[in-house]
Amino acid sequence: MPDQSIKKVSVVIPVYNEQESLPELIRRTRAACAMLSQDHEILLVDDGSSDRSAELLIAAAEEPASHIVAVLLNRNYGQHSAIMAGFSHVSGDLIITLDADLQNPPEEIPLLVAKAEEGYDVVGTVRQNRQDSWFRKKASRLINHLIQRATGKAMGDYGCMLRAYRRHIIDAMLHCHERSTFIPILANTFARRTIEIPVLHAEREFGDSKYSLMRLINLMYDLVTCLTTTPLRMLSVVGSMIALLGFAFSLLLILLRLFFGPVWAADGVFMLFAVLFIFIGAQFVGMGLLGEYIGRIYNDVRARPRYFVQRVVNASPSIPVKDNKE
Repeated sequence: MPDQSIKKVSVVIPVYNEQESLPELIRRTRAACAMLSQDHEILLVDDGSSDRSAELLIAAAEEPASHIVAVLLNRNYGQHSAIMAGFSHVSGDLIITLDADLQNPPEEIPLLVAKAEEGYDVVGTVRQNRQDSWFRKKASRLINHLIQRATGKAMGDYGCMLRAYRRHIIDAMLHCHERSTFIPILANTFARRTIEIPVLHAEREFGDSKYSLMRLINLMYDLVTCLTTTPLRMLSVVGSMIALLGFAFSLLLILLRLFFGPVWAADGVFMLFAVLFIFIGAQFVGMGLLGEYIGRIYNDVRARPRYFVQRVVNASPSIPVKDNKE
């Protein structure tokens, strides 16, 4: 049996243009980690911020006896790539991810550590009394439903990044080389024991959400194409059904032409156009899905790094500094 004890906790927080919330985030995260009986480190990953976020992270990491490690990426790569960059520099036995917007309170960290000590590989969370907009709630519910149907794992809130992972789960994810990574789903594919616990959710006090409508749509496409090939199989099923319906409809038109004469056939021209447009629309949907998969293959074949680390401040001596991660 592997050793299940937790000797050190690493907290990974991706940061992108969060200069307003950073001082409070650092203060509260430090206070929450100080309550732990284990040693700890806080990795703040700057995802190519254009404000003063990187400066604030460097200043916090350079303080005497600081538990903060600042990982600076050379440009913006996205939330999940930034978290993977943090994973490649952690030294803890348990790794906790947390958003920088303070909607998930850092004070929940000791609760996740206590639950992980019960032997769970992954500790997920479910946001209680969500303070997001109606659109964000509906979009999140739809995405969670798609994930559950595609993976068969019934976790209630994949969108909450406040989660805890055992070290062997992190090591397994770092060995995966796909370009588009959705960390909560990828972690669950390697986990034997998982659990979800309720956590608080607060309104966003600083700045605006980084997930616009377009980013949510892109996220949905990424999730569908990285989780399963079911849409490709569905294309064959739908195509077969459309072909059968088209054949049946053509037989119906022939019969109507024989019984009602050529006058009726002329009057049905627009219906034929409508059916034609349905077929053309189905073809474009199919081509779009195929394009998504081909584009994903293209990105993976190029094998470009997920991110490029420009600088690491106050790195643990036992963890080698890695410039990039394939």
